[in-house]
Amino acid sequence: MTRDLLVRGMLAGLLAAVLATLFAQLAGEPQVDLAIGFEAARDHTMGMAVEPELVSRAVQRGIGLFTAVALYGAAVGGIFSLVFAAAYGRLGQIGPRTLALLLALGAMVAISLVPTIKYPPNPPSVGLHETIQLRTATYFILIGLSLAGLALGVMVGRWAAAKVGAFNGVLVAAAVYVVFVAGVALVLPMINEVPEGFPAVILWRFRVAAIGVQLVLWLALGVGFGWLADRRLRRT
Repeated sequence: MTRDLLVRGMLAGLLAAVLATLFAQLAGEPQVDLAIGFEAARDHTMGMAVEPELVSRAVQRGIGLFTAVALYGAAVGGIFSLVFAAAYGRLGQIGPRTLALLLALGAMVAISLVPTIKYPPNPPSVGLHETIQLRTATYFILIGLSLAGLALGVMVGRWAAAKVGAFNGVLVAAAVYVVFVAGVALVLPMINEVPEGFPAVILWRFRVAAIGVQLVLWLALGVGFGWLADRRLRRT
């Protein structure tokens, strides 16, 4: 059954990636074009030569974007299905659709939302080449610690639920997670490399679009996989 769930998870991740790509095309790519235009105008003003494009914008916003998101969606969908298989039946009397949606919401918060609040995504021309390793390392460190905090919150919440009830256990789990990630965010370095004169509207819309892509991806994955898993489990 685990193999069947794995296949369904990858399929659901691929379908979620298609929806996320469509959203990115509508909301995110226009802001990328505007950011590239700002960078080109700044370089022209400073007398810098225009660097040749290794990959054209048509390829980047078309097949390149879809390929990247599709691979990400299939991989995440496969991992998601394994987590679902491990959690199903061990978290109380929760149906497949509800469990899949709850796991998707938890993953979206821990993997996407919390790291984005601390280290929001940036469009082209924002960020220094010298700090790319630092920014990448701190971002993935925060993702790992956020997942660790989520696991800690679940364990403490299950213990508290046995003592003070399920509802209060959920509140305790949420409080543990929030306190944990807040402490981690305070310890990790702050990175702010927005160049002077960069339009705030473009930056804001790009970051909102980036969050929207993750929201569409995780919700579509949770709903789609929940439906596929429910059909499979009903036949068992």
